[in-house]
Order: sequence, then C-alpha cells, then structure tokens
Amino acid sequence: MRERVPHEIAASVLAATTAFVGGTTLDLPPWAIFISWAGLHLMGPPSLANARRLWAAMPVGSAFALAIVLIDQHLAPHAGTGRWTQDALLAAVILVLNTALMYTGRLRATSLVPGMFLGFASYFATFFGGFGYHAGSVWAAWVSVVAMNALGPVYAYLAGRLTFATATPATDDDRGAVGKPAPSAAQAG
Repeated sequence: MRERVPHEIAASVLAATTAFVGGTTLDLPPWAIFISWAGLHLMGPPSLANARRLWAAMPVGSAFALAIVLIDQHLAPHAGTGRWTQDALLAAVILVLNTALMYTGRLRATSLVPGMFLGFASYFATFFGGFGYHAGSVWAAWVSVVAMNALGPVYAYLAGRLTFATATPATDDDRGAVGKPAPSAAQAG
C-alpha cells in the first residue's frame, strides 16, 4: 500500500482536533483519546476485533478505579487523620480491588488486562486531574473518561483512512517465485 498522505501528517491532523474535543465547556480529558489510540496500536495493526477488546476492557478498568475512589472516600473519615493510616487504608482497598480486577481478566470479555489498566490509570488521571463535565464528581469523571477512551480506536482507524492509501501493483520482486516454476538444482547452483 502506498500512502498518498503520510501517516505522520494524518495522525497529527487528527491529534490537533483533540484540542476541540477536550477544550469544550465539558472539560473532557483529550489525552484519554491518545491512551486508547496508542493501546490499540500496541495490539498490532488497528482492527475492529482489537478495538472491541479494548472497548470492553477499558471501561471495566475505569470502573474498578471508580470503586477504589468511592470506597476510600467512604472509609477514609473512619480511619483517623494520620497520613500512615490513610495510606494503609488506601493500600488495603487497592490490594482487594486490584486483585478482583486481575481475576476479572480471566473472563473472555475482559481478558485484555493491559486494556483494563489503561482504563484504570485513565480514570485516576481524569478524576484527580479535575477533568470531566463536573470536576470532583466521581461519576462525571467515569463517564468522561469512558467516552474519551472510546474515541481512541476511532482516531486510530481514521488516521489510517486519511492516508488515502492506494494499492501498489506488485512487481516480480514482490511476487517472488509465486506463479513461476521452482529453479532446478542446476539453475539454483
């Protein structure tokens, strides 16, 4: 395939559009698009099958992160005011829920554990970074990050399409020995 527009240009034009997606009054996290866009490429060439796996895994990871924040917010006032006790509580919550997340990776629908961790990290960055249509809301952060992570594979697909790739005619060098008789021992030697 020959790209009429270099992939670097097509991807950069799309990357520039994230300023408009995230720069709205909803204060969405545009970087969350890049996380899933890159995640899709880490799985190999972008494909619908890989996008579906990522779309299934990332919201689950974000949901586990949401649960960690909710449980910590609920229990933290009862753990005392010391930094060590607060950290110990958070560590215990992460230990339990991260273990559950890892076991969730044994299910076929959520078997893409790295994808769950991309969603997990994206949620924390969204919530603690103050992004989302209602900064400080655990639920607004979840909806915002899931929506933006969902756009990453779409951007990956569009980046490929915007190169306007065309099929290049195959040459004899490209074809190799396909369609030609194999050389005899005398010809090969």
